[in-house]
Amino acid sequence: MYYPDEVVGEVLRSNDIVDIISPYVKLKRSGANYFGLCPFHNEKSPSFSVSREKQIFYCFGCGAGGNALTFLMKYENASFGEAMQMLADRSGITLPSVNYSEEAKKRDQKREELLSINKEAATYYFHLLRSEKGAVGMRYLLQRGLTEETMRIFGLGFANGSANDLTAHLRKKGFSDEAILESGVAAFDERSGLHDKFWNRVMFPIQDVTGRVIGFGGRVMGDAKPKYLNSPETPVFDKSRNLYGLSLARRSRAGHFILCEGYMDVIAMHQAGFSQAVASLGTSFTEGQAAVLKRYVQDVILSYDSDTAGTTAALRNMEILQKAGIGCRVLDLTPYKDPDEFIKNAGKEAFAERIRDAENAFFFKIRMKEKEYRMDDPAQRTRFYREIARALCGFADALERENYLKAIAAKYFIGEEELRKAVASYSRVGGEEVARRPRPALRSAAGEASAKKQEEAQLKNEALLLTHLAEDPEFYRLAEPYLSADDFSEGISKRAAEGLFRQLNAQEGNQPVNVSAIIASFETEEEQQAAAGLFQQKLSVRGAPGTDEDRESHRVYLDVACAVKRASIARLAESAQDETTLERIIQSRKALKALSALAK
Repeated sequence: MYYPDEVVGEVLRSNDIVDIISPYVKLKRSGANYFGLCPFHNEKSPSFSVSREKQIFYCFGCGAGGNALTFLMKYENASFGEAMQMLADRSGITLPSVNYSEEAKKRDQKREELLSINKEAATYYFHLLRSEKGAVGMRYLLQRGLTEETMRIFGLGFANGSANDLTAHLRKKGFSDEAILESGVAAFDERSGLHDKFWNRVMFPIQDVTGRVIGFGGRVMGDAKPKYLNSPETPVFDKSRNLYGLSLARRSRAGHFILCEGYMDVIAMHQAGFSQAVASLGTSFTEGQAAVLKRYVQDVILSYDSDTAGTTAALRNMEILQKAGIGCRVLDLTPYKDPDEFIKNAGKEAFAERIRDAENAFFFKIRMKEKEYRMDDPAQRTRFYREIARALCGFADALERENYLKAIAAKYFIGEEELRKAVASYSRVGGEEVARRPRPALRSAAGEASAKKQEEAQLKNEALLLTHLAEDPEFYRLAEPYLSADDFSEGISKRAAEGLFRQLNAQEGNQPVNVSAIIASFETEEEQQAAAGLFQQKLSVRGAPGTDEDRESHRVYLDVACAVKRASIARLAESAQDETTLERIIQSRKALKALSALAK
């Protein structure tokens, strides 16, 4: 959904970010800003800052940041259009209608109809469970130790033993046979016609992240097969991009998710107070589901049955999570089979301790590999050590690989140098291990670290400069003849500088910069978060205009501007040396000389 920049700007100007965030976070004023406990990660000391002047928020702990739209999108998991509507409704603004094509209209209408059918089916199942017809389902759930409150929170229900009572109910509600069939709650064959897909089953409504019912899972009462039956994929239900329990788990402040195997694992954990639990939907965990998890957390703990199948699933899924850039640990449930059994027998406190002690994914992988070898046999022990060396080759980052190498060497009493040599002699090519020369990355770790540190320092200087330019238009007029957006690193820094400079050039006097509008120009939540961080840096406190403190502040930030300019010249010097680039370098050096003179 698209809205013109002027509409977005009007909506943001009509809402005060402090008023927007206050119902969600208890804020306390400190100086010019408001502070509270970050709602996006666990913390004991407030590092979540809200600026009324800039109309942005930023957490110095986890880096979350943005404007009022970003906050609602992140906290409520709302789409951009939904967040815009929330703010527009709050300030009495009527948003312009969005022009849809006829095809898009039909697609949206179809989705709404299918969601309505799912909602009606979930309500029907919910009431049936609590009726005489659902007694067998209620007995089963009570025997599993679920409370009425837990059943209500998860919307648990029951599908009757009759073959088409739900279908008849939906027809009475005015839904067409075609839509009922497409929703997945019914099936069709020549013998029975249109009939209920689920019967004699406890029903688990599957919700999307906003809480809308998009499908169902059903657990049969008795020994019939299959034990669990799930909705087919539909226009509103993509199994590969949804997770059971996510609509509840996203509100958890644990800082991580626990990924389980099934519905009952998730429900048992939530009932015990571990509301960060989610599960894949009757299928193997997918890269799409990993991408969904990454929107909310950086770390996932795997909690699978402690049997062979559970171990295999854990090994497979940790690879998917790590490929998505998500940190991964593994929960040890022994001597129990699953989380439900563990909690019932060992208690919540013991389970919480197991979560705290969850095993590093790499160590888990090596420990499972160790079981394939007889460690009292020197030959097999040697082969196991070679497996470790090959596994360490999987770390692309030299520093990370070195850290794991040292840790694993200490854990298994292997000489570090011997292990380092073994790592350097292996590489995976088409799935086969072949000897080769030592990796240059192993020899250049210090160089990589130095380059990374230098890049971080450059970005820090750019953020310091952007923050000060936004807060002090007078300083911009002092430095503007010698600076341009091209002096900032490609990507978010440069785009933020372009937006800031456009505003500053158009303003008269010392009008405040609309930082919120700059952030709104970025499309993704990740970009908006990074942009917000650029305007939350501090190097020194400004003095009153005309004072010695003010002049000293200008000198300090002129030094920062010189550092940004030098880094810009260095980047130009590394590029192709054509005539145009050489001319830019000459002009940039003249500007740097002038800036340096101002700083003295």
